[in-house]
Amino acid sequence: MAGPLPIGDPAPRDGALPADLSVDRDVPFSAYLHVPFCRVRCGYCDFNTYTSGELRGARQDEYADTLIREIALAGRVLGDAGALRPMDTVFFGGGTPTLLPPGDLARMLDAAVSAFGITDGAEVTVEANPDTVTPEVARTLADAGVTRLSVGMQSAVPHVLAALDRTHRPENVRTAVDAAREAGLAVSVDLIYGAPGESLADWEASLDAATALESDHISAYALIIEDGTKLARQIRRGEVPAPDDDLQADMYELADERLAAAGFDWYEVSNWARRSSTGSGIDNRSRHNLAYWRGSDWWGFGPGAHSHVAGLRWWNVKHPAAYAQRLAASESPAAGTERPGREAHLLERVLLETRLAEGMAASDLPEANRARVAGLIADGLVDAGAAIRGRIRLTLKGRLLADAVVRELTD
Repeated sequence: MAGPLPIGDPAPRDGALPADLSVDRDVPFSAYLHVPFCRVRCGYCDFNTYTSGELRGARQDEYADTLIREIALAGRVLGDAGALRPMDTVFFGGGTPTLLPPGDLARMLDAAVSAFGITDGAEVTVEANPDTVTPEVARTLADAGVTRLSVGMQSAVPHVLAALDRTHRPENVRTAVDAAREAGLAVSVDLIYGAPGESLADWEASLDAATALESDHISAYALIIEDGTKLARQIRRGEVPAPDDDLQADMYELADERLAAAGFDWYEVSNWARRSSTGSGIDNRSRHNLAYWRGSDWWGFGPGAHSHVAGLRWWNVKHPAAYAQRLAASESPAAGTERPGREAHLLERVLLETRLAEGMAASDLPEANRARVAGLIADGLVDAGAAIRGRIRLTLKGRLLADAVVRELTD
């Protein structure tokens, strides 16, 4: 399970937004719907997810109705605050959303559309384990208004999947992608690199398999060892090796090379979108994730989910049973809230916006921090041409050392 929740101010039991909150109705609004169920807990995962033996009173078959209660609460809260806007993007994440019957996901989406409305051409994504996607599931999701399926491929190599405790068979990724395509859904696949025992050749095989799927989008994330996970304990006991930073850097460079050659453009440090008829990958980017990186507004539904509206942040209680109890009592499930100060807000903006290929406006930095850009250019971390045009854009070397760039621009 995920680590402890942040320490913030108490959240109001009715979920009301502060009276002095100034909401810009022109800022896009998104919804994240968390489905916290998994058949097996992967050894590297610290997301707020639960297997059947960890639910302690919560019921998976009642979850859709419970989350729909939070949607109704959100509609009232945003309406009272004058902050109600149609959704530009919707994302079902987890956990494994497709462990629920597709009809439950459809009901949750329908409730959100009824409460908030949805823009024309909105992006609606469902994350899926490859073993849970059938042609019938894909068709039901498409008929409900889902536009995009994000498939958790992680690797094409069996021993790497085993090291990550992934239970799907590699060949089922193709089955899931084909089912999604036949239903008219756009497709993204997720990869993880740097697992114990994974070689550069293994990673190359996974990249080749992923590009052969001809998906619209590929995410490739370096394995991070999170405290409290099974994998962290295995490394601490010396049972498996820790990720090798140099090898992971080589893997990232190989991914960037292979994905570019296969027709993908990077648009965020860990994300590539297939070039479309317009000659770029702009049409296939994850618009939902861009909403996070650009600081838009969103409401996160479900246990442990985080929300952001007009600079106010809040997060829900973690356990599905506590979440259900709050909503059954007609109370907000929010556990805490905060308003980050100026320095925290700047750090977050630099951290997120510099990861994007479009970069960050240099004018958004304090003048003293702007002076440091020249040193980052000299070190080969920031693109000189983009800097002349007023944008801080990372080079390939800068993407590998993105955290160092953020520290230099914010310290």
